[in-house]
Amino acid sequence: MTPALQSQTLLALCRQASVMPVLVIDELRHAEPLARALIAGGLPVLEVTLRTGCALEAIARIARVPGAHVGAGTVLSAHDAARVKAAGGTFAVSPGATPGLISACVAQGLPLLPGAATASEVMTLIEAGYRILKFFPAVPAGGIPMLSALRGPLPQADFVPTGGISEQTAPDWLRLQNVACVGGSWVAPAAMIRAEDWAGIETRARQAAALKRED
Repeated sequence: MTPALQSQTLLALCRQASVMPVLVIDELRHAEPLARALIAGGLPVLEVTLRTGCALEAIARIARVPGAHVGAGTVLSAHDAARVKAAGGTFAVSPGATPGLISACVAQGLPLLPGAATASEVMTLIEAGYRILKFFPAVPAGGIPMLSALRGPLPQADFVPTGGISEQTAPDWLRLQNVACVGGSWVAPAAMIRAEDWAGIETRARQAAALKRED
């Protein structure tokens, strides 16, 4: 799968909802009920970060939940990409991009959402064939003014800004014409996951799903 085809696949996924929940799963038993709550709330595209020991098995379990499109975040290497593909992940998200990671995702047929924070990084990824990128870390990297400014010289790139975005600020990001959706952890915060408050998480998902992007 070429970078151009990867981007087509990811853009279609990102257009399914305005928010992509970024999930840190510490206990495997939380994976399936968490996914069901988010999907019921209207957020079917989920990113599980590879920051815990059970993350890959959590991805495997979520992949079996009807309606779920689950990918892995913090994918940093060819080894990570291979493990995500084997677990049933349908896409990979990285804070940056390296030639090795790009080659591995192409070889694995694993759509990659590569990270970029500067014009040079965006240009390099466009040259490689990517058209949808992760803008990370969104707030420290310059926030809305920076991403808005990138659209002028680089209108062919769409973004999924992630990092420091909240329920309160997400609507402002979604007004940018080069934003496909936003990534955020506020929909399923750690305290609510620990408390197994699936009804509360579903409510938060519904509120997030109601946010509209700029067309």
